[in-house]
Parts: sequence; C-alpha cells; structure tokens
Amino acid sequence: MIIGINGSQTEAGKAVISVYDHGFLYGMGLFETFRTYDGEPYLLDRHLDRLAEGCAQLGIRYEPDERALRAQFAELLTANGLDDGYVRLTVSAGEGELGLPTGEYERPNELVLVKALPLYQEELYENGKQLRLLKTARNTPEGDVRLKSLHYMNNIIAKRELLASGAPAGAEGLMRTAGGRLAEGIVSNLFFVSEGVIKTPSIDTGILPGITRARVLELAQEAGYRTEEGHYSWEELLAADEVWMTTSVQELVPITTLADENGVVRTVGNGKIGEKTVRLLQAYREDTNRKR
Repeated sequence: MIIGINGSQTEAGKAVISVYDHGFLYGMGLFETFRTYDGEPYLLDRHLDRLAEGCAQLGIRYEPDERALRAQFAELLTANGLDDGYVRLTVSAGEGELGLPTGEYERPNELVLVKALPLYQEELYENGKQLRLLKTARNTPEGDVRLKSLHYMNNIIAKRELLASGAPAGAEGLMRTAGGRLAEGIVSNLFFVSEGVIKTPSIDTGILPGITRARVLELAQEAGYRTEEGHYSWEELLAADEVWMTTSVQELVPITTLADENGVVRTVGNGKIGEKTVRLLQAYREDTNRKR
C-alpha cells in the first residue's frame, strides 16, 4: 500500500513517525474520512473546514491546501490501483517533549491513507439492517463540541460490545448519553421519522457534527420536509416510522429492525424501506454528482 506522509508518497511499511509525536503519546490529532465518486472527493471543502477548525482549537498549526490534497488523493488512488476509494486524512500534533505541551504545535504530521470501498450491497439499501442498542454510553466530548479526534477508545469499546452481542453481521451499534438520551452509532449519525417529522439527536448531546448528517438535513429541508434536532428516548425510536443512519462512506443506510440490550428485536414501521428514506437517498446520490 502506498500512502502519503507530509506531501510525499511512500510504501506504508517505510513510513516513520517519531515516538514523541503527541498524536501517539496523548491522542492529540484529528482525522477526516470520506469517499470519492469518479475519483473526486465529495464535500471535501466541508471536511477540510472541520479539520482546520478543530486543529485551531487544539493549537495545531495546520492549514489544509485543498488543491494539493486533491492532487495527492488522485495520485494515491492511481498508485494503489483504485478508481475510487475510502480516504482517511489524519493530522497528528507532531513531535514534542515528554509531558504536556507548553505552546502551539508548529510542525504537525499529515497522513493520507486510501483503501478500496466496501463492496456495494444492493440488498442493504433494499432490505436495510439492524440497529442494536448498546450498554456502552457515549462519552462526553473533550471540549464544547465533539471533534473527530484520535481519542477513539469509546467507539472501539462499543464495537467490541456489538461484536460480542450476537447481532447479525453488518449491524450497527447505537450509543446513548449517560443520561439515557439517544446519541449516535459507532461510526454513524442517527435519523428517524415520527409523525411526518425527520428527527436527529442534537449536537449538544455530545455527538459528532457529521458532514453527511448536516447535508442530509439540508436536503430534507430543500425537499420540503420538516426537520427537528432534539433529545430523544429509545422508546421514541421504537415508535418511529422510518430509521436510517448516515456515514460519508455508506451514505444513508436504512434500518429495518431495532434490537435492545437483551437482543429483543422490533421491526421498524411496516418493515419496509420508507418513502422519506428512499427520496433522501436518491437526493443524496444526485447531490454527489453536483458537488464534486
């Protein structure tokens, strides 16, 4: 695998980062994941804006060069024999002393990794998948709003719980806040439809302000749907007519069954993919053609 490190390409096994990098020592760093369509990253400007804003909050001196990054993504896709791919852009704080920092991080490290997209599964978008409620609570963000940081232990603990739960292959796990309010999936944001209103947990629940989440809210409003961000319970989700999750790689993923912590399974609505889910998935895919 060929990767990018600080603007240069190298074999993954030859890439080197100092053991004193504070991304490694203290988890000081951020990342973005997204996919390409016909070789072009979708909503890249939004991903880079979020990354730059987060780095500024952490005192990491990093300004993404969109033009250079686009060229690098294209080169790495070609070097790895991919027409399209899953892209991860990581910025670590860079090398520092052993101990907490006393100033700004002036020399961060930038890494770009690409890999093949997961195989497209038409049945996933026709039949949906299961969302399993987890006992693992969503931790509170380190600051006022959650950053897409290198502190990923909470998500990994949640993933381990999901794998050990007996949930079917491909199921997503759902975390709640410590207060019992719906939060988000392990790698996704949650949406559901109740009484005709499209609802999603608000940012102040501590969820990641997802790029795809924000765009789907915009598309829903453009389509004339009522939308709402708020604090919701598991019982409200059980009564929903439609449920879906959003990610930058899998787009809108329909949820057709809900399982509680004990494995008791309920069908969402009538068990079929709902009209709003279908329309918004179509609108999203059309948008990927316009926004490159």
